Amino acid sequence: MAPLSLSLIGWLYTALSAIALAFGAWLVIGIHFSGEDARRQLGARALEDAALFGIWILGLAGGIGVLRGKSWSGPVLELFCWVLMVLVTLVAVSRFRAAAPPRATVGLSLALFVVPVVALCGATIYSLRVSMAS
Repeated sequence: MAPLSLSLIGWLYTALSAIALAFGAWLVIGIHFSGEDARRQLGARALEDAALFGIWILGLAGGIGVLRGKSWSGPVLELFCWVLMVLVTLVAVSRFRAAAPPRATVGLSLALFVVPVVALCGATIYSLRVSMAS
């Protein structure tokens, strides 16, 4: 299998991470202006939201670092990919278990989301390792 180009990896993760951060900020701002009860729930999840923002900032930094050819960017982006694969898989399993039977449709829709994310992250990790070895 031929590795992905580093410029493609850099632009892809920079763009996806920037979009995820902007969407997350938009959601937090929207919830903040939705009323007192929504703000209270937002405050209760502040640590989880901060962790998610931190993970996406890691992806953004890794993507920009790959574009700029920084030596630290490969391990940062690889860490981001591993964390993203674990989180996506855990969320999918949690949603599958919470769904009411029959779960075939839910399982298929989750698989249609999880498999491409894991495949992209796997291809990215492979490409980063090949490029770092040479």
